Amino acid sequence: MRDVAIIGVKNTTFGELWDRSFRDVVVEAGVGAVSDAGVVGEKIDAMFVGNMSGGQFVEQEHIGALIADYSGLAKDIHVPSTRVEAACASGGLALRQGIYSVASGMDDIVIAAGAEKMTDVPSPKASSALAAAADREWEGIMGATFPGLYAMIARMHMHKYGTTSEQLARVAVKNHQNGQHNPIAQYKTPITVESVLKSIMVADPLHIFDCSPITDGASAVVLAPADVAHEYTDTPIYVKATAQASDTIALHDRRDITTLDASVAAGKRAYEMAGLQPKDIDLVEVHDCFTIAEICAIEDLGFAKKGEGGIVTQNGETAIGGRIPVNTSGGLKSCGHPVGATGVKQAVEIVEQLRGEAGKRQVDGAEIGMTHNVGGSGATAVVHIFSRNR
Repeated sequence: MRDVAIIGVKNTTFGELWDRSFRDVVVEAGVGAVSDAGVVGEKIDAMFVGNMSGGQFVEQEHIGALIADYSGLAKDIHVPSTRVEAACASGGLALRQGIYSVASGMDDIVIAAGAEKMTDVPSPKASSALAAAADREWEGIMGATFPGLYAMIARMHMHKYGTTSEQLARVAVKNHQNGQHNPIAQYKTPITVESVLKSIMVADPLHIFDCSPITDGASAVVLAPADVAHEYTDTPIYVKATAQASDTIALHDRRDITTLDASVAAGKRAYEMAGLQPKDIDLVEVHDCFTIAEICAIEDLGFAKKGEGGIVTQNGETAIGGRIPVNTSGGLKSCGHPVGATGVKQAVEIVEQLRGEAGKRQVDGAEIGMTHNVGGSGATAVVHIFSRNR
């Protein structure tokens, strides 16, 4: 297997992009990444596009072909384009498939992208589309929504470990603090612990400010063999590990709902592949669809002991300048969560950090970064590790 590098990246603005269509945002991200990489369309061998639910959000299926068509890669050069779906981990899995494609030698230059257009439908329809990432027969039909499922995780975490609503709130506060410095973020306004705790209760103990928003946006990266990466860029970022794991789709079949076993397994596989340990990671983008999800993630990935994620957050260890900066982009909470794009957006953030291009949210001396992308309530987890050095 060949070593793989990222040679180009691009995020669109995240938010309520009512003036742009699904195809508009995907093309913007793809063209931007290709331009950043300095490659031309004729050099592209394949595309992998993460998208959870184009059929429900914009009534469009056959996403791979659509993106190839409107990117100018369908006619004449006929680039193969594949849609990848793993619920909210669709983007991370599209990136993983692109890495495999280059690493195997099947392809040389590959675009891995993710996109979702979620605000073109009313909120109830968006909630129904998202609920399809849970077990429809055993959870969705019974009325369970993702705020409800993660509220159960939060309540059990509080019961077992003494985690508090204030500690959950500090996750949101920290991520908004980071997101205010991210030009693509959906929400750039700082918030306080008090404002989180006074915001509307969605599913006890989760308030509206504990929840990531519904978002439009797209992200893309360009992958190449590490041996030729310097032909395209002076700052290639190398893929040190790609890992994926699965768990039961429904919470009631889990060993322990406060631990996402798929995250634990994917993290262990990634550390083993990279020959690294949690202490070697300089920053991490985790899947904070809800504030409790970030607390569970930093525990599951080894950055905090089980049950101490809330304390670690409260102590400032996950802030920029702390022991392990978490979600410097603002995370899903502040930057936004276009579900098909999130896993790729996380990789773009790490690339910008390792290039030293993250502006006011820059982590000084960052050499190694990790991404953690989750599908549903933890049935799929995808973890990547990236490095400035090969």
